[in-house]
Amino acid sequence: MKGLRIDWSRVHARRDWTAATPCLALGAAVYGPMACIHRLAYERGVLKARRLPGFVLSVGNLTAGGTGKTPAVACLAQWTRSRGFSAAVLSRGYKRSAGNGPLVVSDGTALLAGPWSAGDEPCLLARRLEGVPVIVGADRWQAGMLAHRQFGAEIFILDDGFQHHRLARDVDLVLLDGREPFGNGHLLPWGPLREPQRVLRRADALILTGCGRASGREEAALRALERGFPGKPVFKASHRPEECMFPYEGRPVPLDRLRGVPALGFAGIAAPERFWETLLSLGVDIVDFRVFPDHHRYTAGDILSLRRAGEAVGARYLLTTEKDWVKIEALELDSRKIGFLRIRFEPVPGEERSLFEVIEEAIRKRKTIDAMDL
Repeated sequence: MKGLRIDWSRVHARRDWTAATPCLALGAAVYGPMACIHRLAYERGVLKARRLPGFVLSVGNLTAGGTGKTPAVACLAQWTRSRGFSAAVLSRGYKRSAGNGPLVVSDGTALLAGPWSAGDEPCLLARRLEGVPVIVGADRWQAGMLAHRQFGAEIFILDDGFQHHRLARDVDLVLLDGREPFGNGHLLPWGPLREPQRVLRRADALILTGCGRASGREEAALRALERGFPGKPVFKASHRPEECMFPYEGRPVPLDRLRGVPALGFAGIAAPERFWETLLSLGVDIVDFRVFPDHHRYTAGDILSLRRAGEAVGARYLLTTEKDWVKIEALELDSRKIGFLRIRFEPVPGEERSLFEVIEEAIRKRKTIDAMDL
């Protein structure tokens, strides 16, 4: 893989010392107390979380990306709609350019904002979710109130909400990588942790993602979580490629058609190596792979450079992620030979108590409490 900048996924996986370690450790020593003070201010009641008029389901991370959170949010939003609930997705809109106030990305029927004004992940969700509005805003309470007033939302799915202490939640789901849940075990920027591992005690359930991909390593992670957090529900889930879309042709291509096909892969996500591994698992002949920074804002020059690189190595296709595609699509360039993989989040079946049962039980509990308050 050819990197354009620092590969933070590799930095956060390293356990040995390098020349950069003292600077990274110093950064972690500053970051850690600041994050702790912020959290304790809400836990001790110095600051008070606000509550939305409905059920709040938070999907979050303990680490900085790389757990497949966006497909999980899409899955849960589709599930809530299938159960007849009026739901909305609330997202921060990372790196959006349209200010901090609430912005409707989708009303559930049409895309109303692009990736530059709303952020790439909210746009991806808005493209996927029929009948589920997507709203971005730095203050998720304001975004939720807009969703409630304008769309009648009764269930609010909080995208990346585990550290958003300003909003009261009914269920906190935390996604962890099934192979390496805590990276090298250090806080940002030395490691991937946003908070110390012990804060997982406040989660309602933990979900190990990428299961079935790591030759049993997720079983070791599962046992470690069960020992460290006894009684805490721990579920397993996979992220599976569903189809490969070629927008220029307007149709999906069966995944088995990619086997043996020479392609240049590229990605600007938190863990680009996962996309590379997915292409390998599909039998793609990866003749080149280019890494961009997470949330990279593509330019026409980037795409031209990728096309030339692909031609130089005999690539038939340029393959990327759906999250990258939403930004490339906005450039309105010739998309011939460019395809993206659509990934599906799937809870592993066969658990004694399913993830969805835990959520339904919490929804019933919330409704009972609300009825008693009337």
